[in-house]
Amino acid sequence: MGDVAMTVPVLKQLLAQYPYLHITFLSQQKFKPLFAHIERLQFYSADIYGKHKGFWGLYRSYQTLKKIHKFNYIADLHHVLRSKIIRNFFKLSGYTVRYIDKGRAAKKALTQKENKQLIQLPSTFERYADVFRSLGFSLQLTKNIQRTKLPLKNIVQYVELPFPLQKEAPVIAIAPFAQYKEKTYPIEKMKELLKILTSKGYHILLFGGGGEEIKILQAWEKEYNRTTCVAGKLTLEDELTLISNVDVMISMDSANMHLASLYGVPVISIWGATHPYAGFYGYGQNINNAIQADFDCRPCSVFGNKPCYRGDWACMYAITPAMIVEKIMSIIG
Repeated sequence: MGDVAMTVPVLKQLLAQYPYLHITFLSQQKFKPLFAHIERLQFYSADIYGKHKGFWGLYRSYQTLKKIHKFNYIADLHHVLRSKIIRNFFKLSGYTVRYIDKGRAAKKALTQKENKQLIQLPSTFERYADVFRSLGFSLQLTKNIQRTKLPLKNIVQYVELPFPLQKEAPVIAIAPFAQYKEKTYPIEKMKELLKILTSKGYHILLFGGGGEEIKILQAWEKEYNRTTCVAGKLTLEDELTLISNVDVMISMDSANMHLASLYGVPVISIWGATHPYAGFYGYGQNINNAIQADFDCRPCSVFGNKPCYRGDWACMYAITPAMIVEKIMSIIG
């Protein structure tokens, strides 16, 4: 989801700079809410576990797209097996095709154990933009994201918020989990943080997914005052609406950082095995709000999917709840 969310600010600016342009975006149906209300962008759903599964399913998707749209260009922003297959169908039919350069060699040099090259690499946003530039569009990205609050509508019917969001005290969204342990702040330290924040009167919304995560978040909801678990209760569309109304998001190097960034919500991000230098920092976010501890072994992987070299996750344990609270205070007081 994070990769898909990162395409949104790039596509919005491309469409704004080229008013005659129309885009058809091919992705999974569950990501459609990310592209709601973007003019001149049509979302086409790929059912990769159903009718578009496998080689012939992808060919079926290609045939459908070719029949209902007359494209000038094909831009592959994902560069994985499925997208390679589809783009090559178009290429063999004579379409102009370009695809993202993920900079794998540079990322390997950034994360290697010996002779690490610790330098800032181009952001994924710029890599997306480069695909369109290679097609002849002089796309210029600006990092200014306007703070946007979506109407809350009827969310309160699905989540019993014990407090109003317009509001006697700041509301903090916390997404405490990531796909890998190497990117996840230790649970005992996150509980310390919750205790501090709720004692200061902040309201907390807990975001997450998956059965085990939800059980933990529900337990925290019971343990701490002014804390509400929204995980598993809302559609993605409603989650985005709720995120857009919070004062600050606390996130790992995960999709929630990018979801909050879409609405200009300040994000305090916690980094362990991964590093902002790899190019996945939230769009328009202040780099000073990235919390990380310096260790010679960091970063040890691009996505956090490699086991900790040391075996003690020192880069995460070195980050104290007080460091996070200090960042919160600097943003919302």
